[in-house]
Amino acid sequence: MKQFNGDLKQIGRMIDVSAVRTDVTLSEIDQLVEVAKKYNCICTFAMPCFTKYLVDKLIDSPNTMVGGVVGFPSGADTSSIKVLTAKEMIATGCKELDMVINVGALKSGKFNIVKDDIKAVVDAAEGIPVKSILEVGYLTDDEIAKGSEIAVEAGVTFVKTGTGWAPKPTTVETIKLIKSVIGDSTQIKAAGGVRDLDTLLKMIDAGCSRFGIGIRSAITIFQEAYNPSTIVISDTIENLNPNDTY
Repeated sequence: MKQFNGDLKQIGRMIDVSAVRTDVTLSEIDQLVEVAKKYNCICTFAMPCFTKYLVDKLIDSPNTMVGGVVGFPSGADTSSIKVLTAKEMIATGCKELDMVINVGALKSGKFNIVKDDIKAVVDAAEGIPVKSILEVGYLTDDEIAKGSEIAVEAGVTFVKTGTGWAPKPTTVETIKLIKSVIGDSTQIKAAGGVRDLDTLLKMIDAGCSRFGIGIRSAITIFQEAYNPSTIVISDTIENLNPNDTY
């Protein structure tokens, strides 16, 4: 296993734990809250229809933020709709925003459209951190590099790899590519396919500082990070859907 220069029991401060599949229910949001509280996760995400519910459930956990998704999962909404969603999520209580870029525009070489779309949300956020989701599973290496560059120019706080809905997972090589383009100008968040502690630690080593992980995969990672013989997981968490994404 990759060595980590830190306390693995603090790994939750790098994990945005999520429940963002199409078929997520309120009971699963309750399970998400339990995981976030148990492991002191830095942020949580649900789909917009359940975001206010999540905010209310975490009102007694000030160390765990609630984030809002924008343009999720396709990125194909108009900029005006993304701005409206961003403002609604912030009014709901979100402290971070994860927005999907206009993937089709990037692949079409319409770079000004991509930049203006991201910047519209950054401006609407008024200082709330914005993570731009490139959806790398649909992109070539050149497109990943260009998308990362544009996102930094638009003022994002994180370049994020994916939604977890794409057909291909984020890889360590993808993190290295993004890092080679953006350097230390902004941070990197990996999401989609990060399902074990060893992969997560390799991505940290490659320059990643935040992870978006579905509940089941997050539990696996926490069990590896903590002493497995002392961990007690409730029955509700054990019965989570194994096909979670993010």
